[in-house]
Order: sequence, then structure tokens, then C-alpha cells
Amino acid sequence: MRPPPRALGLALGFAADRLLGDPARWHPVAGFGRVAAALESRTWAPSRRRGAAYSLVLVGGTTGLGVLAERTTRPHPWAHTAVTGLATWAVLGGTSLDREGRAVATLLEADRLPEARQRLTHLVGRDTRTLTSGEVARAVVESVAENTSDAVVAPLVLGAVAGVPGLVGYRAANTLDAMVGHRNERYADFGWASARLDDLLNLPGSRLSALLAALLGPDTRGALAAWRRDAAGHPSPNAGPVEAAFAGALGLQLGGTNTYGPRVEHRPVMGSGRPPAAGDVSPALRLARRVDLGAATVAVAVAAARRRPR
Repeated sequence: MRPPPRALGLALGFAADRLLGDPARWHPVAGFGRVAAALESRTWAPSRRRGAAYSLVLVGGTTGLGVLAERTTRPHPWAHTAVTGLATWAVLGGTSLDREGRAVATLLEADRLPEARQRLTHLVGRDTRTLTSGEVARAVVESVAENTSDAVVAPLVLGAVAGVPGLVGYRAANTLDAMVGHRNERYADFGWASARLDDLLNLPGSRLSALLAALLGPDTRGALAAWRRDAAGHPSPNAGPVEAAFAGALGLQLGGTNTYGPRVEHRPVMGSGRPPAAGDVSPALRLARRVDLGAATVAVAVAAARRRPR
């Protein structure tokens, strides 16, 4: 029996990300970012309505292209598989996340703190210039946890349910959130709609990420307890469950004070273990890889179960 094109495409796209990483040239997400930046320069205003229109045009337009690709290739199973696989490869970022996390871990373990601080800027938006080794490790673990959900699990979930439109529409919304969904003077209003849309689309993926971290991590009971007890205190409704579950699973304590330019955030503690150290980054990366594989397995199974009867 021929495998369902959507399920096969998701599996192939996930494998391509694992083996090849992001496309080296002509990355479609980078191209989308350039288009979004150009449109922002022409439409920005301190207005929620203007920001909502900006998000609607970009996310709606990208999703519409996904719908066109899905409908055009649906009668041709191998073309449908190929398009789904290419879209999956383009929107996933698990291998890039793993590579950046390992680079910081290597520098920390070699006591090259200034270089580790600089490399950390590839992963986080906080000010890294004065962080201690432990604070760098904490930042990496938190980023790995959150971005495992954002860059791998959430797009796989939406790809399983909605195919190519779900994959590319999610990545468009998530990219806009990274660009304009900030709580600062420029984007508080203009980026509001983009941030709320990203929160909504990430909801199922973040819960699946937290559940998989608990089930596949070394301390299931600790992960579930931290998720239940600590997640609601996080300023992000989606990062909270994932970071709390990772903290509990790994026996760590995450959260604390972060500096973002002139803004300082005092985040509540998640987990009841010890503060992270340099040697804790590698276990966090191993857990993230297990969560990635678990999410891919779930997504392929869901896509196969949703196959339309002939």
C-alpha cells in the first residue's frame, strides 16, 4: 500500500533537517523576513489595527500560497510528498538549534566564557555581556527548551493537521513574532497581533513538547510537577510549560533575572533542582533531540490517520 503523501513528506522533511540542517542558500524563511522588513518600513505605525493588517497580509498571503501548493499537488501523490517534504525541511530548525547549543556548550566547557557569551547571542535576545558561566548555561537550556517547541514541535503538529498551509503559515507567524512581537515602545501596539497569533498557533505544540519532555526525560514525575506548579508564572503562555518541564526533567532550576536592553525582567523560578552549570547543556540538547523525534513520530502517525478514504 502506498504511504500517505502528507505523512511521508513530514518524515522526509524531518530527516532532511536532521541530516542537512537549514538550506545553505536561498532559505525561504530568510526571504520572507526580508519581505516582512520591507513591508514594515512602509506600513509601521503605533497602531494595533495597522499591525493586524500587516500580520494578515503576510501570514494570510503565505498560507494562501501553501493552500495553492497543497491543492495543486494533491492529485499527484509523489509531487504532494515532495512539496510537503520541502516545506517541512524549510520550516524546521532543530539541527540549527542543536548546533548553536553545542557550540556554546563547547566554549563553556573549555572555560572560554567571553566567546560563549558572544555565541549565545545567536540563541537569545537578552544582554549576554556580563553573564556568568552558570547564567550562560541557564540561557542555553531555556532557549533550547522554548525553541524545541517553536522550531520543531509546533510546525510538525500543524503540518500533520493542515499540511503545507499549516507548515508555512505557522513559520510566517512565528517569524513575525520574532521580528515585531516585542514588548517595547516601537512594537507594543504594532506587534500585538503578531504576538497573539503566534501564542495561539504555538499552544498545541508547546503542550506536546512539555508532555514529551516529561515522558522522555530522566525524571517524569519531576517534570510533571514543575509543569503543574511553575509554568503559569512565566510571561509566555507557551514557553512556561516547556521550560518548566525541561527544568523538572533535568533536575534544574530555571528562571531569574534577564536583561533586554533597557528592560529588566525578573522571571519566577521553575523547577526545584540546582542552578544550571556548563555540563548541563549537553543533557538538555539530548532531551531536545528525543522530544524532536517523539514529535515527528506523533505527527507522522496523525497525518497517516487523517488520510482521506478513496
